[in-house]
Amino acid sequence: MAFPSHFLFLMFFTIFNIYRINSLPEEPYLTLDYYSSSCPSAQSIIRSEMECAVLSDPRNAAKILRLHFHDCFVQGCDGSVLLDDTITLEGEKKASPNVNSIDGFKLVDRIKNKLESECPGVVSCADLLTIAARDAVLLVGGPYWDVPVGRKDSKSASLTLAETNLPSANQDLVSLIAKFLYQGLSVTDMVALAGAHTIGMARCENFRERIYGDFPFTAEMTSFTETYLDSLKSICSDINKGDDNNIAAMDYFSANLFDNSFFQILLRGEGLLNSDQEMYSSLLGVQTRHLVQLYAEDPIAFFQQFSDSMVKMGNISNPDSFSDGEVRKNCRFVNT
Repeated sequence: MAFPSHFLFLMFFTIFNIYRINSLPEEPYLTLDYYSSSCPSAQSIIRSEMECAVLSDPRNAAKILRLHFHDCFVQGCDGSVLLDDTITLEGEKKASPNVNSIDGFKLVDRIKNKLESECPGVVSCADLLTIAARDAVLLVGGPYWDVPVGRKDSKSASLTLAETNLPSANQDLVSLIAKFLYQGLSVTDMVALAGAHTIGMARCENFRERIYGDFPFTAEMTSFTETYLDSLKSICSDINKGDDNNIAAMDYFSANLFDNSFFQILLRGEGLLNSDQEMYSSLLGVQTRHLVQLYAEDPIAFFQQFSDSMVKMGNISNPDSFSDGEVRKNCRFVNT
């Protein structure tokens, strides 16, 4: 049987990247007890601030988790996403995947100020964000995992890499897989990490193409589904009428609870984002479809894989930050 050329390319790309990833040396610099002597209260300070933030607004959990993801996919997990633009540095916040999509910077500032009061110049912003993302998930019902720490903050950022490395809401499955493989993350990691969309919201601009496109072809279109689609169209017009920033939950069943209902929604063909629904509905998604079914049926399997994949993503490094990095006093600016 002859395979389509794009399928053969995907197979080759996958095999090549698996070989490349497996041949990479292990990074020994991150440890669980890195701050045990220098700042033993670091984790409890971060947890306490996150508890207050999530209690006041559950959406803060999704904001911090998304910040961590957008940080790690650009230069590795080095806090570069937190940097503001200056005369001498162009940050990543204005990149198209980031502008109007990432938030939580004031919360990071608040946590950093607490850490600096307790342990000046010790805890990096990159570590802060990685630990806070774990706590964010835990505080809305998700799993716990140990976070290896010892990252340094970068002195640079990359608007270009933010434009090219971050997945977008309307990408096809092959492109999505390629972006995760480039980061050393497998297809299994990709599907599990997409489960983070069980919390948080999406902007109309990011789901307009989906609800006016193939939504009726992937969903069963029961009376409930028709009502749901109508409600989405009521907040997001088919052409931009100033409603780009209107939002909807990516998991309409339990938007503020970290669970596996997101995958159950994909099984019904009702995913809000094209990129999410592609994992189940794409003709090329043999492996991803199986994983969506698994996580929809087995929340324990989802929680375990999500935890493992978050550690793996959190270990994506920026070699430059370890040779020439720093611990920023203010997460928005490089130390002077």
